[in-house]
Amino acid sequence: MIEAVLEAQKTNHLVRRSVKADLYVLSRDGSKFFFEIKGSKPNKGQCLEVIQRLLRYHLLCGESRPAAQSYYAMAYNPYGPNRSDYKWSVARKYTPFEQAVIMGDEFWNIIGGETAYEELLDIYQEVGRQKGKHMLDALTFGF
Repeated sequence: MIEAVLEAQKTNHLVRRSVKADLYVLSRDGSKFFFEIKGSKPNKGQCLEVIQRLLRYHLLCGESRPAAQSYYAMAYNPYGPNRSDYKWSVARKYTPFEQAVIMGDEFWNIIGGETAYEELLDIYQEVGRQKGKHMLDALTFGF
């Protein structure tokens, strides 16, 4: 799909559009990463809209992979730690899942390095230990 979009760029029938990524990362080696960060259980319309946005990023920067990479990013996988555990059929059916969707450690390690996801989980656990009682009181009693 990316190649088809880049080929269409050569025509004179383009309409001017702007698009904003949820997150853009320019790596030290010059690679560009565009992320649409969405929930882990999208509906059909959300899937189609996100894929359209991902293709627009390639069109606007005029580059294909690996120089530019765009992803539908999910902060976590609600079904388990591995990609193969992901069960939401809508995302699998209405996205090029293996090429365009990343989740959990795949996402966090791209933006923060190969230990980012584990470090992030450690931070969440530490904050939970320190603030857990206060958060439960606030949710339960409103203070």
